[in-house]
Amino acid sequence: MSQDNTHATIHSKKTALGIEFGSTRIKAVLIDENHTPIASGSHNWENRLEDGVWTYHLDDVFKGLQDCYQSLAEEVKEKYGILLEEVGAIGFSGMMHGYMAFDRNGSLLAPFRTWRNTMTSKATKELTALFNFNIPHRWSIAHLYQSILDNEEHVKEIDFITTLAGYVHWQLTGEKAIGIDDASGMFPIDSKINNFDAGMIAQFDEKIAPLSYSWKLGDVLPRVMTAGEQAGVLTAKGARLIDPTGTLKPGILLCPPEGDAGTGMVATNAVAPRTGNISAGTSIFSMIVLEKALSKVYSEIDMVTTPEGHPVAMVHCNNCTSEVNAWANLFREFADSAGIPISNDDLYGLLFRKALEGDADCDDVLCCGYLAGEPITNLEEGRPLLVRQPHSRLTLSNFMRSQLFSTVATLRIGMDILFQSEKVHLDKLIAHGGLFRTPEVGQRVLAASMGVPVSVMETAGEGGAWGIAILAAYMMNRSKDETLNDYLSAHVFKDMPCVEITPSPEDLEGFNAYMKRYRQMLLVEGAAVTSLR
Repeated sequence: MSQDNTHATIHSKKTALGIEFGSTRIKAVLIDENHTPIASGSHNWENRLEDGVWTYHLDDVFKGLQDCYQSLAEEVKEKYGILLEEVGAIGFSGMMHGYMAFDRNGSLLAPFRTWRNTMTSKATKELTALFNFNIPHRWSIAHLYQSILDNEEHVKEIDFITTLAGYVHWQLTGEKAIGIDDASGMFPIDSKINNFDAGMIAQFDEKIAPLSYSWKLGDVLPRVMTAGEQAGVLTAKGARLIDPTGTLKPGILLCPPEGDAGTGMVATNAVAPRTGNISAGTSIFSMIVLEKALSKVYSEIDMVTTPEGHPVAMVHCNNCTSEVNAWANLFREFADSAGIPISNDDLYGLLFRKALEGDADCDDVLCCGYLAGEPITNLEEGRPLLVRQPHSRLTLSNFMRSQLFSTVATLRIGMDILFQSEKVHLDKLIAHGGLFRTPEVGQRVLAASMGVPVSVMETAGEGGAWGIAILAAYMMNRSKDETLNDYLSAHVFKDMPCVEITPSPEDLEGFNAYMKRYRQMLLVEGAAVTSLR
């Protein structure tokens, strides 16, 4: 788009602004009517460990928001010579889960507990049994119930609980609303009505009735909204909270605030049933949009939703590329010692491409990249391993192929529940993250592990801020009865460059053989955890 066209887009308020509160960075993206980013801003922040709780202070939230927005506004002024006074629509997203509880005066009753806190073991066990629905440690309801079990004084004063994105939206609009994907990390969702599960709310109220609190659960949860709905307007107070200079005007429409899982689905065009996305970096997780609810409860699978309310099965693994990075650093040290310095891109490209030359099954060279514990395989700690048979050919190609296979092997264990036990079928799987930086290699490995075609888009790196900006644009621009999937397909991703790789029979056979050995090797990993202290 030309400079003149961008000027016209900004002046005519055809833009949408998305801001996402990530774990280490707050990012803002301004998009034009073609959903193309035209400006961005960011602010780095870190959670704090205080009295055993991972938290952010509320002052940090708005100082970070203001700094992030100011950097975006400055870029607009620098690139286009325009003071950013208005945009067409705004959306906020953030880290899902966690616990923010407020009294009737809007005061925070306990330190904000982020998704990283896992002091809720007793609560998760009791609630999973009560609901017959897997309740992970990080969910808001787990934190609320654990507070009840621990007899925390603040519980009797609760008037409202929400997530980080829901809190920001409330402060900017006065609306106690939340997008359905973010809501699905607070309490189970009934996708038939796109709302919190009323039966489970009744079960919870009955369980805590003897404590005689003045509130009922349904009264303190936020209002659940779906993509495309209007979730309020920016108030004068809200405009000042974003932009203390007073340049940003109130009255701008906001879409429902969402969680980072939902914005990731949007950013990869994976919101329709039989689609999914996989994010692979330090950790790896899949988000698979289901045609129907799962038949039973699985501790390995979290149930969330798309921004429209379709049920989504999430498989999350704590370990992915950290061990690959450790070995890459070893090879870099060797190269430096040999007087042959090599760049990161060249090093990883060389190592990854060597993996394509290895034996299909790695000739029984096995790796376990567990630096941390892994709940899916019931290991509380990790011990990175390299194991092989005496006959195995320990070549660089077999070693690297095994390392890359190990990055997705645990995810395959969780996905097997969906593919084999639940007969889930996929038409499309989108991949994004550092594992796919080297073209083709990581994509081929993932395709072989999942047994389905895997696509990588050029825009996958734009992230959740772009995803929530798209949701704001969808609210602003969609035609009547146009679904989010239809909107994304027709207006956002229609001509988006995309590379798809279908697994070859040889790669499929090789990975399946590797997985058989990998499952056996986990017994060795368990022994290493027990023995090597």
